[in-house]
Amino acid sequence: MMQYGDEELTDKSACAGVRADLKMCLLQSDCVKLHKKTPRECLRVTDGSVPDECMALRMTFFECKRSLLDNRQRFRGKKGY
Repeated sequence: MMQYGDEELTDKSACAGVRADLKMCLLQSDCVKLHKKTPRECLRVTDGSVPDECMALRMTFFECKRSLLDNRQRFRGKKGY
């Protein structure tokens, strides 16, 4: 199992750490807590209820997933680590 802080991740994919960070950030945001929306719905909202940190993690997660498909980056390593 993959270690993430004090927890063990069952997800062993390449971008699991970034995904876990994004998930926790969204679950702690006002969008989920106050507006009772799902994390997926919150990623689409642009009203400022999602912190910039979560949006930066979203971009990092996107870059990590994209790097898995880019053959040049396969040799350079994955972003976000």
